This record gives sequence, C-alpha cells and structure tokens, in this order.
Amino acid sequence: MTNNPYQERTSILTKITSYKPFTTDEAVMKQHLITFIQDNPDCFKRSLEIGHVTGSGWIINQHYDHALLTHHGKLNKWFQLGGHSDGDPDTFAVALREAQEESGLSSLKALSQSIFDIDIHPIPQKEAEPDHLHYDIRFLFTADINEPLQISSESQDLQWVKLEAIEQLNSSDSITRMVAKTKLLQKNKTINIPNQQTPKDHPTLEHL
Repeated sequence: MTNNPYQERTSILTKITSYKPFTTDEAVMKQHLITFIQDNPDCFKRSLEIGHVTGSGWIINQHYDHALLTHHGKLNKWFQLGGHSDGDPDTFAVALREAQEESGLSSLKALSQSIFDIDIHPIPQKEAEPDHLHYDIRFLFTADINEPLQISSESQDLQWVKLEAIEQLNSSDSITRMVAKTKLLQKNKTINIPNQQTPKDHPTLEHL
C-alpha cells in the first residue's frame, strides 16, 4: 500500500488534465471529474456510494463505420462496453479488460492509450445500491467485425451497429458525442483521437 494516498491517482489525473474536450459540456464534466478524483481517495472503489471512476472501451471496426454496442441487462439500454474499476487506478487497463470480457474479442486493439471521451452520468438505485454517478473515462479500440462475439452474463445482446443507426438505439449526448468523433476520424482516416480540440458547441476537428 502506498504511503501517499494521492500517488495512485496521479497517472489518470495527468491524462485527464492534458485531455482537450470536444464540447463545452464535456469540458464541464472534465473539471468535475478532476475535482472528484482529487477529493476522493477511494474514487476507484465501488464502495464509494456517491459515485466512482469507471472505464469504457469505444470499439470501432477497421473502417471506422461501425461501433460495437452492448444491450446492458440491468439498465436495459444500449451502451459502449465498460465497467467498474474495482479499485484499479489504471483506467485504461480497466477499459481494456472490460472490453475483452464483455465481447470475447481476441482481435481487440487499442488505437491509443490517450483518453477518447469523458462522461459523467447517473445510475439509478437498484436494491441495496443507492443512486450514484459513474465518472466514466473512455478509450478507443478497434476489432475485427467478422470475429464471433461472446455475450457476457451482464449483457442481453452485442451488436456491431452502423454509426448512422446508433442514435436510434441510444440518442444520449454520451453516445452521440463519440459517434461524432468517430465520423471525423473516419473522414480523415487517422487514429489521432480528438485531444487538441478547443471546446465548442458544434465542434469540428480542424487539426485533423
């Protein structure tokens, strides 16, 4: 156990601080995320009932025109793959582990270890677990769209979905923001994720 309770949070805070948000709303969430991590040494633990840091993988195919979504069993909605940190401060490793466990994909590869997206969203109360917030940090992965998928116990379904059709399954800003980023990546045929964008209400990635 480290003698400095802040030390294990340093790496992710460095990544978050250097991350340039895509929109003004994401910029606000970035600041809330930094404050939450700084104020809560147990931020990676599910036992922190007000909320906790989670890790997600936004998985796209090699042509950047499909994303892999899971139909979450408990929440009954379509989301990106991801899950709890369970005390692990390496949020990229959490996202990778959860993406592998929830898809069974052996072809899964990280396009970058830099942050792809940040989102804070409420999780409703369920049984003994009170309502709380997920401070979700997303990373960008790619995989072979033709590889067979393995549905985990936490999921009702897995589907590769065309970017244009994703809004029909989940129209939240949390998802549509990542779709918009992916479309710009597809247009510019680059794996440079949007970390240099000045926040705007209707952004374009002018540097790509």
